[in-house]
Amino acid sequence: MKIAFIGLGNMGGGMAANLVKAGHEVNAFDLSEDALAVAKGSGCETFSDARDAVQGVDAVVTMLPNGGIVKSVYTDNVIGHAPEGAVLLDCSTIDVTTAKEVTAAAESAGYDMVDAPVSGGIAAANGGTLTFMVGGTDKAFNRAEEVLNPMGKAVIHAGDAGAGQTAKICNNMLLAIHMIGTAEAMKMAEKLGLDPQKFYEISSQSSGYNWSLNDYTPMPGVGKQSPADNDYKGGFATALMLKDLRLAMEAAETADAAVPLGARAASLYEDFAGAGNGGLDFSAIIKTY
Repeated sequence: MKIAFIGLGNMGGGMAANLVKAGHEVNAFDLSEDALAVAKGSGCETFSDARDAVQGVDAVVTMLPNGGIVKSVYTDNVIGHAPEGAVLLDCSTIDVTTAKEVTAAAESAGYDMVDAPVSGGIAAANGGTLTFMVGGTDKAFNRAEEVLNPMGKAVIHAGDAGAGQTAKICNNMLLAIHMIGTAEAMKMAEKLGLDPQKFYEISSQSSGYNWSLNDYTPMPGVGKQSPADNDYKGGFATALMLKDLRLAMEAAETADAAVPLGARAASLYEDFAGAGNGGLDFSAIIKTY
């Protein structure tokens, strides 16, 4: 299959490389010359114009920073330029409204399209073990699945257009809440005189079990290896978690959904990022305690 991949950042670069490893022919485009050089080294054919990259392809995958850029790329460079029979996959994390609008525009032009945001971070992008949450018609999902499988360990059809984005922002709001709660409990236990490793051993096998504690422990030297053991470098940046929380707050307001814990998590991450910690892994929120 010939696939155009637009957006070769920390996530997209590894994803495109895994498509090549799976035997697909990949046309890669990014505004960064460095990113294009890495993609070329991974076996992609690189392009300096997105419209050229989508010529003659069977699928287009995008991994872009925000909804405005997604809408612009599809409107200006993909819809009407990629072959009409191509399936379009946006793996960016964006607002639900824009995801639905772009899909509607693509479908009106004769394309099948899905929104397919991911969970797993940079390591999973490089390792081909992402989880994809996919919104779109059954036909579009079935076509997109072949493209997504080499990049992930799980490809789940969440529902109609926009459902993938809904799943992503709700999942990450829950993750933020879990991480903050884990950090609070670990630091409280430590201040009360309990060895953090002992707290981990107990709570990770008790009702306090959760992914942030068991698999992504925010305290250095405790539990499994995580970004905390590398000065909170790598992993999932605080700035990206904050982006997802802002999207969640916008969606909650639109849906008139009560999210007091989500709102508090968003506020805490706003303060933490505002203090210059946006580049640290989101588990570094434990530093505030």
